[in-house]
Amino acid sequence: MAEVINPNAAVWPNYSTSNVQKAAATKKDTTLGKDDFLKILVTQLRNQDPSQPLQDRDFIAQMAQFSSVEQLMNMSEEMTKLRQNLGSASSMIGMTVEWNGMSDTGIGTTYSGLVEAISIKDGVQYAKVGDKTVKVDDLTSITYVPQTGQTTPPKEEAGGSNG
Repeated sequence: MAEVINPNAAVWPNYSTSNVQKAAATKKDTTLGKDDFLKILVTQLRNQDPSQPLQDRDFIAQMAQFSSVEQLMNMSEEMTKLRQNLGSASSMIGMTVEWNGMSDTGIGTTYSGLVEAISIKDGVQYAKVGDKTVKVDDLTSITYVPQTGQTTPPKEEAGGSNG
């Protein structure tokens, strides 16, 4: 259970050091979602001054902002799904990829190899390259290099065969 910071302990200008430390230690999520935006709007409507109610144009502008936030959140989710599409990532199979990593001795190294398979675990795409599994997001280069044993099929001559 999360620890609750006592609001009465921090009185301006004499802050309680324990509250300051607790507040500094809490993880702060600075992004506001559509639900947070709607809560702010509803709170504003509940607490508005009756002698000066929210103007129609202000209310419409805030609703338009809410709609924009909602659509941006939806678009972000769809872009994430598109980026994590297994079908498009599978086109890397057979390609040579490069990525940066640490060697066994702790030295920064650029690795490369042929992608053998693509997998998804916990919403993250991985490329299997030899005995290594690499996040697709960590790849720095993707190159198509024809395999050395590949040959192109011979072209048929015009006119067909003489049988």
